Amino acid sequence: MNTVFDVGAHKGEDTEYYLMKGFNVVAVEANPILAQALREKFNKAILSRQLTVVGAAIAEADGEIEFFVNELSVWGTIRESWAERNQKMGKQSKRVRVPAISFRRLLDEHGTPYYLKIDIEGADMLCLRGVAQALTRPKFLSIESNKTSWSELLSEFSLLEQLGYNRFKLINQAEVQKQTEPNPAREGIYTNYRFPPHSSGLFGNDLPGRWLTRRQVLIRYAFIFLQYKLFGDHTLGQRIVLKMPSRLQHRFIPGWYDTHATHVD
Repeated sequence: MNTVFDVGAHKGEDTEYYLMKGFNVVAVEANPILAQALREKFNKAILSRQLTVVGAAIAEADGEIEFFVNELSVWGTIRESWAERNQKMGKQSKRVRVPAISFRRLLDEHGTPYYLKIDIEGADMLCLRGVAQALTRPKFLSIESNKTSWSELLSEFSLLEQLGYNRFKLINQAEVQKQTEPNPAREGIYTNYRFPPHSSGLFGNDLPGRWLTRRQVLIRYAFIFLQYKLFGDHTLGQRIVLKMPSRLQHRFIPGWYDTHATHVD
């Protein structure tokens, strides 16, 4: 398998990296303006058939769905509750109708990828449930894990284990811009890529650190949840920290985290 799925491609921050590493890429983006920008930016890769852009939202079923385009483009979502949360945080959304595709259909049309990157605000689990319906699994996958509900986080890991994933890495996305690719690369071609904001970063065997069991990674998440309780959005702790010099704030305010998963025998 030499294919990567970039589900939630946004402006192509990760798509560009996967293409440079020599992978074939299926980039899924629901925002029609961003999807068209991807087609224009990566026109040569599309013509060479290294890249396919799917301008649709991952949803429960094929057809059309309401999508909330946020003024902060990375916060686009099909979930009204997420759009309401974004509004409370001062970022407005507008409703548009976009094509919808089930993840199972995406797999049927493009096959099982080597690596599956999922970052679609509030709908990551739709992709995992789609993987559950397929006969084969990606070697590696990543999701943006829940940061506010411990029960939902446990549900994520239960589903990952049902899919056969038993080793995990926890990656702070606020630190992705500091990542450096190993040389020689353990995944694809070495690129010396510098990750821009909103990237998901390294994946698979290129990731730093050791793979952890479910128990080990949940212990780390317990500490992160405590940080969110003390210094997360709209807390007194956050308001206090934001009055500190910027060089100190990152020590207290938690970032957002991706869970990377793989399976070992």
